[in-house]
Amino acid sequence: MSTLVERCDLAPDLSISRVVNGLWQVADMERQGGKLDIASAAAAMESYIDAGFTTFDMADHYGSAEEIAGCQVTQHGNGRDAQLLTKWVPKPGPITRADVRAAVERAIDRMRTQRIDLMQYHVWSFADPAWLDALFWLQELKDEGLVRQLGVTNFDTAHLRVAVTSGIQIVSNQVSFSVIDQRAAGGMTGLCLQYGIKLLAYGTVAGGFLTERWLGRAQPELAALDTWSRMKYWRFIRSAGGWDRFQSVLRALDRIAAKHAVSIANVACRYILEQPAVCGIIIGARLGERDHLEENRRLFRFSLDDASCNEIRAAISGLQRIPGDCGDEYRKPPFLTASGDLSHHIDSLPAPYQSAGDARGRRRVLTGTRWEEVAGFSRAIRRGDRILISGTTATQRDRAIGGNDPAAQTHFVIDKIEGALQSLGGSLEDVVRTRVYVRNLGDWEPVARAHGERFRDIFPANTLVQAELVGDEYLVEIEAEAIVDDEAGDSESLVQPPSGANL
Repeated sequence: MSTLVERCDLAPDLSISRVVNGLWQVADMERQGGKLDIASAAAAMESYIDAGFTTFDMADHYGSAEEIAGCQVTQHGNGRDAQLLTKWVPKPGPITRADVRAAVERAIDRMRTQRIDLMQYHVWSFADPAWLDALFWLQELKDEGLVRQLGVTNFDTAHLRVAVTSGIQIVSNQVSFSVIDQRAAGGMTGLCLQYGIKLLAYGTVAGGFLTERWLGRAQPELAALDTWSRMKYWRFIRSAGGWDRFQSVLRALDRIAAKHAVSIANVACRYILEQPAVCGIIIGARLGERDHLEENRRLFRFSLDDASCNEIRAAISGLQRIPGDCGDEYRKPPFLTASGDLSHHIDSLPAPYQSAGDARGRRRVLTGTRWEEVAGFSRAIRRGDRILISGTTATQRDRAIGGNDPAAQTHFVIDKIEGALQSLGGSLEDVVRTRVYVRNLGDWEPVARAHGERFRDIFPANTLVQAELVGDEYLVEIEAEAIVDDEAGDSESLVQPPSGANL
């Protein structure tokens, strides 16, 4: 039976297959130090393209994935329409305009193409404003023609809002989204629908756990799992309430699969494909080993009726919500990664800003805005266990951030406060008082809600008042005070770095 593969427009000039072939498996296949045969792996891509699955997702750290795609383009492409999506995942720390250009040109060289169809950007810490600098510079390269479209990966709702309201032309956000992990179904979906951003969902089969193979099986031991994906999603299952609750979901999916004469994986994937804002799902491809093409074709031969959707919703309502927002598993505990920490990815999170001491025993940080130089003040000063943070607006270098969105401005202001605290050995959890000034009293609620989102477990003393702010572009200004616990750690978070892994 011939089945047309559904397609979706990420942008007017970029149409993708709704099942995207995920090449993170290349890194897993090469993790013992070997390297796939580039030519053979490139030839294996042909069967996907022939079947209509023409879109491939990779990253700079997915082993040889970009080189394999480049070989396919030159040796097997023959003008056929394949879409090559990649990611740039820089190490934490300072980023220059030259670094951004080098990353894009390196990907273009590896993939042997004239421009990147979709460059997706990952951030390790939003407290370091280098992430916004990098996006503005990526936007410049898009305008230059080296990048067709810009996307992000593992962004949370607040910082996707900051980016788009600041004028970055983002078409997609790649995030974990499955029947186990429903974080993207809330505020993220609403923001994407508001701004016309598409979701690319990964983890939809949870590393193979959402299949008949695991139905009725005893919980496996972590040490017995043989792929990074299974190690990672084993942690997701635990976070969602454990193996027994997971089995309840599997049983519901199995009943629906029997009703539609498809597989459990088909039902799990189709449910996410039918969610608002989802453009495509990413399913891992182990090139040269197995392709699951017939399995994936079945996704486009059925749809889920209301009764099936209701049964799925009832089943997943028994799960615990995965903590935080989209992407938080890479930025804060619990780290739901293959290793259970960030050791497969980074070795440290450096302080966002440099600090300097004086003869009086004080340390201070500057954030490089023009206001600090003009008015002669520090962003923050630490004396003993106290950190005082000046009134802070949504400014990065000479740019106003967040446009006319008071919530976006508030989130970026709190990011700057967090970065200053980290640079002086503190954290957002050490804040004991905030003072919030709004230009327009009508903005109090989105500002207060953004403040509440960031401080919901900290509960500092707080005052919010209306005030005339310096600079017509600013809607909110915040100052803060913190008291650092003597036993708190330093400004860097260190982990032990083995070889790189999939993200």
